[in-house]
Formats: sequence, C-alpha cells, structure tokens
Amino acid sequence: MNIALIGYGRMGQAIEALATKRGHLISLRIDKDSPHKITDISPDNTDVIIEFTNPEVAFANLSQAVKTAVPCISGTTGWLDQYDDLCSEVAAAKAGFLYASNFSIGVNLFFALNQHLAKLMAAQPDYTVSMEEIHHVHKLDAPSGTAITLAEQIIDRQEAKTKWVNDRIEDSDSVGIVSKREGEVPGTHSIRYESDIDQITITHEAFSRQGFALGAVMAAEWMQGKAGVFSMSDVLSL
Repeated sequence: MNIALIGYGRMGQAIEALATKRGHLISLRIDKDSPHKITDISPDNTDVIIEFTNPEVAFANLSQAVKTAVPCISGTTGWLDQYDDLCSEVAAAKAGFLYASNFSIGVNLFFALNQHLAKLMAAQPDYTVSMEEIHHVHKLDAPSGTAITLAEQIIDRQEAKTKWVNDRIEDSDSVGIVSKREGEVPGTHSIRYESDIDQITITHEAFSRQGFALGAVMAAEWMQGKAGVFSMSDVLSL
C-alpha cells in the first residue's frame, strides 16, 4: 500500500516507521514547508492519505485531500467546528474519509467502556462526574479531542448533562474537564464518578505514540478503496 503523509512531525514519523515495518511505502511526505504537494497526490501514486497536522490548517489540508479521490484519514483535533462542511465536500467528491480523535485501539475500547458506564450512571443521581486529561507540553489544543469525545458520549447518555466545560466545575448540568500539560506525557484520560460514600474511576494511559501510530496504519489499511464517512468504530466493528 502507498501512503501519503500530510504532516511529518512526531506522529507522521512514528506512522512512517510502523507503516514501513508492515510492508507499506510512503509515496509523499508533506509538511508545513510543502503544503502545495497535496496536489501531487493521485490514485496513480497513493492508496491512502494520512493527515496529522494542527487545527489551524487541518480543514484546508483535508479539503484539498478529498479532491484527489484518494481515501483519507485524519487524527488532527481542534477543527471539528468545520467537520460537517468537510463531510459535505466528501459526499460531493464521492470520496472516502475517516476521522478519529484518537486512533489507539485501547482508547477506542475505552470509548465503548465509557459509553456503557455513562448509561449505567445515568440512573445514579448521587454521583457527580468529572474528567481529567494529561498531555505533553507541545499539545496545542485543550481539552484534547479524546476528552471532548468522552465528554460528549456522557452528555449523549445522561439527560442531566447538557455541556462540557474546560474547568473544574460543580454545575449539575456540566461535565468538567481539567486539562494538564506536563513533560512528554503521550496521553492520559480519567473519568471519575464520585458520591459521598465512594467513587468509580476509569483511566486510559498511553505509554508511547506507538498505539496511535498502529491504529492509524490499521485504519489506513481498512480504508483502501472505500467511499463515505467512517470512524474507528467501523474499523473495529464496535
């Protein structure tokens, strides 16, 4: 499989190393100094595009990528206010697109666990829910895309919750998310339900970027030849 990388930072390099180990080839490496190379991507030289850049340029990159008719996956967070617009472009181009706030297999299983627990706790009003996420100091967005996904899953399953707030908060209708940026932490997410008598906590802790890279490459393998909008739930049949 030939893969074009849009974004050649830490994640792009980790993906390249793992993809090469799995027998794939990198057709193009596109970074902040060469965004024009996106137009060089075509079905003749590339099977799947993997995009990991930053919130400021993600939508423009992806808008160009879907026009190439090559299936594209993205793990960039912080641009989802334009997600519906991109999905419209995907449909118009009859392209293939997959977005994940986190490609880690473990995190996506954690998403499924979070949904189940949130549904159970909806019937337990004595418990308050809160969240904490910790990432490396280079991460630009806060809260993380993964934390937002977790919070939205809780909101969807608990009528009492209507929004998330990036702060430690006691409002009964909000899910408070505390964001910390420390050292080189790859990513830790915790959800806590607490009452006067006990607490329940579930946590996912990443040890390295390898889990994110593996999930991204697996998603790219799954996306070959597909058209439409997908998620990691489709890849993992969750």
